[in-house]
Amino acid sequence: MPPKEIAITGMGLISPLGLNVAQNWDNLKAQRTGIGDYPRDGQPLFARYLGKVPGYLPPSGLPGKLASQMRFLTRSSLLGLSAAQEALTHAAMDMSLVPPGRRALYLASGDLTPVGYPFMYPAVVESTSGRFEKMDFEKLNQTTLDRVNPFFLLESISNNLFSFLSASLAFMGSNTSLASLSPCGAHALELAVRSIREDYADIAVAVGCTHWISDVPLLEMDGLGLLSRCRYGAASFRPLDRKRDGFIPGEGGAALFLETSDSARQRGAPILATVRGFGNTTAGGVAGSWSVPRRVSEHSMRAALAEAHCDFEDLAFLCPHGSGTPKGDRSELHSVQAVADSRAPAVPICALKPYTAHLGAASDIAEIILGIQALANRLAPGTLNFHEADTEFAELHISEDHQPTDKNHFLSTSYGIMGQSSSVVVEIP
Repeated sequence: MPPKEIAITGMGLISPLGLNVAQNWDNLKAQRTGIGDYPRDGQPLFARYLGKVPGYLPPSGLPGKLASQMRFLTRSSLLGLSAAQEALTHAAMDMSLVPPGRRALYLASGDLTPVGYPFMYPAVVESTSGRFEKMDFEKLNQTTLDRVNPFFLLESISNNLFSFLSASLAFMGSNTSLASLSPCGAHALELAVRSIREDYADIAVAVGCTHWISDVPLLEMDGLGLLSRCRYGAASFRPLDRKRDGFIPGEGGAALFLETSDSARQRGAPILATVRGFGNTTAGGVAGSWSVPRRVSEHSMRAALAEAHCDFEDLAFLCPHGSGTPKGDRSELHSVQAVADSRAPAVPICALKPYTAHLGAASDIAEIILGIQALANRLAPGTLNFHEADTEFAELHISEDHQPTDKNHFLSTSYGIMGQSSSVVVEIP
């Protein structure tokens, strides 16, 4: 039998660019950025410019027991919860028609909020008299009992949102929670799609959520040489540009509601897009090395196009990971050249992270949502802050401005440290 066609019928997105899908798209279409300036005394320049979600209010109106459990959700989890709620509302599915055991849930969490142990800070200050040169460990034991929330461990568990969503939405079918960086959002989406294709579920939700803007993660990412120096302020995040020098991190949540196209048609739901193919590969990075392989995403792109039965020139645009690091972007563009061969100039290449900031696990799903919105409006998005490519990539079709398109497919790619890469081909009706 031919594989089931999997449709996207609901989308949810909350990011620095907007509090819902419509706001995000309107701001991207107008070529605005959600990256802002958040100065603090003594703060290095790279930590001033961040992608923060403005004016966010956590969901309300939940039943008493669930409302009390919300206090264990971190900022990242709350953003993911809001995105999932928007996706379900958008899909307008009568959930009473789907048994809980046929509802799949896949969550990708890139939450670095607990890394800095902020809950320990008051106890440490008291135990060192605020000087930090010497620790009074007996006093630390006592102040920890007095000043540290005993639920800190529950707040730091990566699958908190997964447990909360599965309970509140009664998604009791095939499921898992992934805790990683890029490209685990794309992995969650693939698992959700395949759970329906392989008849483990009738519907599925894929969620990605991230919070990368607390102090310790910022210092760690800067120490790895991943962050922009922010010499040009909010316009410093310039992937694919020859003056790129790293990314600007952010926070956000993104979610997709999935079902078969037959199911959507039977209930009269608009099909926003169909998921055509995936590719997942590792580009052969050396164990223990932080270096980026020369063609980090070539094989995952080839695999996704092959599964989708889609030729490169059929793409309306290609959305690379576009982290803005010198080596990472070069490797991705070498991959594009290899896959495209002589057809490279025909397909626009657009990196979307300068609009939202780098949202880690949420970016994979967020960029698919924004890609669907772009194709629905017959546009190939421009790459914000792009001015000029490296000489070796001068023939590639990279533009700061939106371009018209009449094609229906796009390819989105992400990769992670050590060379893991994931690609997906999406088609709009």
